[in-house]
Amino acid sequence: MDAPVHKRDHGGGLDAAMARYGGSRDQWLDLSTGINPVPYPIGDIPPDAWQRLPDEAAMERLLHAARRFWNVPDSASILAAPGASALIRVLSRTLSHSDMPHLTKPDIEDRTYNEWAAAFELPDYIRYDPGPGIVIRVHPNNPDGRLMDEGLIGSTQLTVIDESFCDTIPDHSHVARSAAPGVVVVKSFGKFWGLAGLRLGFLIGEPNTLGLWDETSSILPTHGYTSASTKEALGPWPVSGPALEIGARALEDHAWADTTRTRLAQDAARLDVLLHPTGAQLIGGTDLFRTYAVPDAAALQDRLAVSHIWTRIFPYSDSWIRFGLPGTEAHWAQLQAAL
Repeated sequence: MDAPVHKRDHGGGLDAAMARYGGSRDQWLDLSTGINPVPYPIGDIPPDAWQRLPDEAAMERLLHAARRFWNVPDSASILAAPGASALIRVLSRTLSHSDMPHLTKPDIEDRTYNEWAAAFELPDYIRYDPGPGIVIRVHPNNPDGRLMDEGLIGSTQLTVIDESFCDTIPDHSHVARSAAPGVVVVKSFGKFWGLAGLRLGFLIGEPNTLGLWDETSSILPTHGYTSASTKEALGPWPVSGPALEIGARALEDHAWADTTRTRLAQDAARLDVLLHPTGAQLIGGTDLFRTYAVPDAAALQDRLAVSHIWTRIFPYSDSWIRFGLPGTEAHWAQLQAAL
């Protein structure tokens, strides 16, 4: 069966796979995403987090934890939002209405996370003036895991670095460069902590860079976390009370992060060993997902789906197939049997 091609295809979509191949949800192993299959243990959530509007103290705690976890420079601002995808849309819309001179359509790679290109194809993004422009890079890249050319940082008018998968390799993060003008880093919470449904993401950058999309904006004098214009684009309560609580707990738990990095690296290597006898050639990836080249990616996806294992293929390649990590020994056995 040939997989349908969508311009903005994503991992997930297990409901569609079930409708096509049968089986109940508990029979399926979803390896189509790069989400940690062993999530952070959220524990009990205080009733206030559900019953009251999120307060400033909870946001301050979350942002303080994020600053410490990612070693955000003191002079950089940080903004929390309901997921990295929301921040992508905010960036595209605010830049489209900017008075920044010589703003051009961003330089975005073809084989990368497709929401970036989709966001900047919106009708209200109308500027195509010549000039230094904007570079957007996913670092490490999804789906091949390539690290961006560091020489790009600061070489253009604005460099946006999507580090959604960088928490497995923190030594390669460019957050330290976010204090420089013209550099913005996007962080996703859900992937490394395995809590994608929480919808939490962060935008990090020098205050004037985050505020340049509205010349009337000013840096908030109370804590200097973010410019007024960027914050207002997301509304007064961009992050839910439970997300504030869970996000803060997870970002404060550095020991869990260290242990998780070790486990993910071991599991990624285990997946490579498991796929090697099939003739699959490793293209790249991260410790959260691996991308391989096979003679016919759609055929392999179909064969695995018959065994109720869902993987990811791509509209721009007939040979690339991406696997997330199994989370339990039973899931590893299911994949091995199917292969």
